[in-house]
Amino acid sequence: MEGEPKTAQLLAEWRGGAVDARNVLIARLHPELSVIAAARLRAERGTSLSTGDLINESVMRIAQADGLSIGDRTHMLALASRVMRNILVDHARQKSAGKRQHHKVELTTQVDGGQRFDLMSLDSALIRLKVLDSQLAELVEMRYFGGMTVEDVAAVTGLSEPTVKRRWQVARSWLLDALQNSIDQE
Repeated sequence: MEGEPKTAQLLAEWRGGAVDARNVLIARLHPELSVIAAARLRAERGTSLSTGDLINESVMRIAQADGLSIGDRTHMLALASRVMRNILVDHARQKSAGKRQHHKVELTTQVDGGQRFDLMSLDSALIRLKVLDSQLAELVEMRYFGGMTVEDVAAVTGLSEPTVKRRWQVARSWLLDALQNSIDQE
């Protein structure tokens, strides 16, 4: 690895328009992106998306976005995680569009013991949470969809680990309540 550019340098070069830097960066982050994508797809039934599809689509969307300011490796992974979430939600909506039956697409998270959530219900709850507190919604995205640790979230947000843990407890409680209420209304 000696002599190879650091991730921060590659990000700066990519922002400057260097396509080669982007390619090296994605190759470097590919193992971590694979873990995130595989975790998102693990519980999805009947999907036509593969881990590679999800990674490629997320990288394409990030590359095409204007005005992104990605600070470091953790920020890039958090962003990719959020984009993957959007891709999965879009894919679930496309699959259910025009069909009479809605097939639940579940997300299994390794956070807090492998809970299972209906992806569409989770997305709806996250939209409501974002209206109430966008930072809590972002925290949920990083933890559930990005598989990020408390330490990673603290590094990305600049919050202390104890603060992230407290906010995580609040967000998780709110989200579980919102998801339970959506199940009760069905």
